[in-house]
Amino acid sequence: MWIVGNLASGGAAGATGQLFVYSLDYTRTRLANDAKKGGQRQFNGFIDVYRKTLASDGIVGLYRGFFPSIFGAVVYRGLYFGMYDSFKRLVLIGALENNFLASFCLGYVVTTAAGIAAYPLDTIRRRMMMTSGEAVKYKSSFDAGRQIIAKDGVRALFNGAGANILRGVAGAGALSIYDQLQVVLFGKTFKGE
Repeated sequence: MWIVGNLASGGAAGATGQLFVYSLDYTRTRLANDAKKGGQRQFNGFIDVYRKTLASDGIVGLYRGFFPSIFGAVVYRGLYFGMYDSFKRLVLIGALENNFLASFCLGYVVTTAAGIAAYPLDTIRRRMMMTSGEAVKYKSSFDAGRQIIAKDGVRALFNGAGANILRGVAGAGALSIYDQLQVVLFGKTFKGE
């Protein structure tokens, strides 16, 4: 039962975070992909993305792709925190207890698995974001996923996942450093059950 609790609390944390940062992520994504034929740009900066999106699509445009993002955050954070907290009870025992390298390796495996599981939702989110200011291309997140698979195959949902796996080093480091700080600062050790 503790596994479900860990997954749920991690998922809730991810969803809450998305509520606050999604429009910033939307703006970053639009600016990063802003290139027209002949080198012209559609946007002249951060504020211009907001202004033009609000003018063409309203507030809904700033949150296009929000639901796959929320679901992706729930999947990623749920697995990230849930698997780490659950598996460390089983793996980081005996000689591996409080071992930074073992904690880091477990964190990297968990971060990689969570990233791969959530990546298709991130692909759908990005594709939906890029349609703001255009005629509605996708009826829903499911429709976007279906169209991506129909046009480009299942592999298209994972395009770019390799770079995401490399970024997992930071997530693994965060988990293992947090555990080590708990030991050093508070003498707190985690005992397997």
